[in-house]
Amino acid sequence: MVKRIDPHETNRALAFELWMKAPMPMVTLFKTLNVTRLVKLNRRRQLKFNLLMCWCIGKAASQTEEFYLLPVGEHLYAYEKIAVNTVVSTKNGEISTCDIPFSDDFRQFQKDYLRLTVQVHDTCKAYDLGDDYMVIGTSALAAYEIDGAVNIYAGFYNNPFLIWGKYRKKLLKATLPVSFQFHHTQMDGAPAARFLECLQTEINRLEL
Repeated sequence: MVKRIDPHETNRALAFELWMKAPMPMVTLFKTLNVTRLVKLNRRRQLKFNLLMCWCIGKAASQTEEFYLLPVGEHLYAYEKIAVNTVVSTKNGEISTCDIPFSDDFRQFQKDYLRLTVQVHDTCKAYDLGDDYMVIGTSALAAYEIDGAVNIYAGFYNNPFLIWGKYRKKLLKATLPVSFQFHHTQMDGAPAARFLECLQTEINRLEL
């Protein structure tokens, strides 16, 4: 369930006043993650690297209260559920997007991820969960080594967004530079940085 709330009754009141009408209210942080654990699970358990990343992102976001608020248009909305969006290659050679509802149960998330991404691939149509979910966007340029990316700000898509490329291997360690873009009304730099630290923690302790 989602509901419109009065920003002045939240701890984002000042941020709402400062940033809602700013011409460029998006902020981007960059962090290099240690993804050695995910690479091992990808190889040993034949689990998709992108699936693992998306679940860890959802897990970290679910522990960060700011992810349950989102500025939409000129208003602030509170959400009870979150989802992770991923880009899917379709059978006609193009791309489309797919919303995956986050579940704290990895097996359920995996089941939904595989079912919905196959559906998008086969139908060539985006899968959208609708307005009940605060959706975290992701984009993986897995064939390319990139140091970071700043996403476009279109003025109507204020959702948080993570972008990464190909992970880098060196001896027994794998690293992955990640860009995290968010609307300043939704959160400040400190909680955004803590989210990235939490993401690293979830990657490190993922047990399946």
